Order: sequence, then structure tokens, then C-alpha cells
Amino acid sequence: MITNYTVTGMTCGHCVNHVTEEVSALEGVQAVDVQLEGGTMAVTSDAEIDFALIQEAVTEAGDDYTVAKA
Repeated sequence: MITNYTVTGMTCGHCVNHVTEEVSALEGVQAVDVQLEGGTMAVTSDAEIDFALIQEAVTEAGDDYTVAKA
């Protein structure tokens, strides 16, 4: 399943890498596609990932990042 999100606060490629790394580490996540332009993130997973875990991973990647379901 693919779930789409909007991520704000990212300003560069390093931001994208940090968000990708943190979200990819969540159990059940198969792939993460983060796009700086437009601030989108598509998460491919075995089953639905608890949104609180997604929020925690994005915040761990950077205190200035916020995420919302698209």
C-alpha cells in the first residue's frame, strides 16, 4: 500500500535524505519517496503505518519538519 504525505520545513537534499532515512527505518516500510519540490512523501508499506510513528520519524529527522496526510 502507498500512503501520501506532505512534509514542510525541508530546504535541501540533505533534508530529503534525513526524512527518507528515518521513515525507512520504521517497521513495515518497504520504500520512501520524498520530493523536495512540492514537499511530498510517498510511503510504500506492508500495512498502514500508524501516523504517530510517521510524525515521530519526521520530527526525529529535523525539529523544523512537519508532516500531514495528503
